[in-house]
Amino acid sequence: MRLIAPIHPLLKKGLWNIVFFSLGLYSYAQQTIPSTPKTYIANYTNEAIKIDGLENETSWKNAQYSDTFIDIEGVKTPKYKTQVKMLWDRHHIYFFAQLEEPHVWGTLKKRDTIIYHNNDFEIFIDPDGDAHNYYEFEFNALNTLWDLFITRPYRNGALALNDWEAKGIKSAIHVDGTLNNPNDIDKSWSIEVAIPLKVFNTSYYQTIDLKDKYWRVNFSRVHWDFQLEDGVYQRKKDAKGKHLPEYNWVWSPQNVVAMHQPETWGYVYFSKEGGNFTIPKDEHIKWYLFELHNALKSKSIEVKNINNPKQILNKTITPKYEVHKTGYNIWVESPFSNKTIIINQHGKIIVK
Repeated sequence: MRLIAPIHPLLKKGLWNIVFFSLGLYSYAQQTIPSTPKTYIANYTNEAIKIDGLENETSWKNAQYSDTFIDIEGVKTPKYKTQVKMLWDRHHIYFFAQLEEPHVWGTLKKRDTIIYHNNDFEIFIDPDGDAHNYYEFEFNALNTLWDLFITRPYRNGALALNDWEAKGIKSAIHVDGTLNNPNDIDKSWSIEVAIPLKVFNTSYYQTIDLKDKYWRVNFSRVHWDFQLEDGVYQRKKDAKGKHLPEYNWVWSPQNVVAMHQPETWGYVYFSKEGGNFTIPKDEHIKWYLFELHNALKSKSIEVKNINNPKQILNKTITPKYEVHKTGYNIWVESPFSNKTIIINQHGKIIVK
């Protein structure tokens, strides 16, 4: 995504605070969550999954495709179709994405370069849904990976750990056509990924059991118009030599051109034996807390407005605002679960 691009060179120049100030103003333009995030039920598999970029296994054939990707702002229909599937077992989460594309190309071959400077497929995962400490994985058609661990959204002063590595991750690309050949028309490219569950461990002895759990997840596809330079694909430039903006197509709309807004990602439910999933009622409270937090940051509301009653799913909630030595908390006693749901000054959700 574009919002990451300036980070690394500016870090070297000591301009960290300037970067995040700018990104913060940009992100705060989105004050609400006007559409309900997408949901997906990931099936359990006992089958050995061969990571080859194809969906040959019975488990993949039985898995449902996601809704077709939409423009990141949730309005325009993308030029090319994209869909994704998921599976899981005791040790891995599996992803399979199909990307319609008449010109499959890629130039970046070094791991942890800025992969979205090529056309790419991206996975975002926040296991505990607190909007902090989440993961990003980007792949181009050459199967080059950029994996990141991000401590908090850029709007809240993130540290993006570029040297972090998802140990044991496997991925493969299949091209229905010819890679980097401008003389023909391709049909699509597909990617298959297996991420070990231990990648998401937060302690040495932790064992992750996904059964009947849900994680916040989103997928993004970055697509560029291209030009040929000596027969080689490049991002297209305008008359002044500046790259034209990319297209951002996603599974669950963000409603703004910013992927690092975990509260608007989708919900993936990990089912062992099939079944339905409904977004828990407490999640609606969390969405409202994010609205209040972002509105405070952008100064579109004042603190005195925080305590106004709000109707959520036919229940009245009254948020409380508390100042402490290092910032503030906004909290609600949930009428649905009787839990205390808090958002702090850094935009982190805490449930007690």
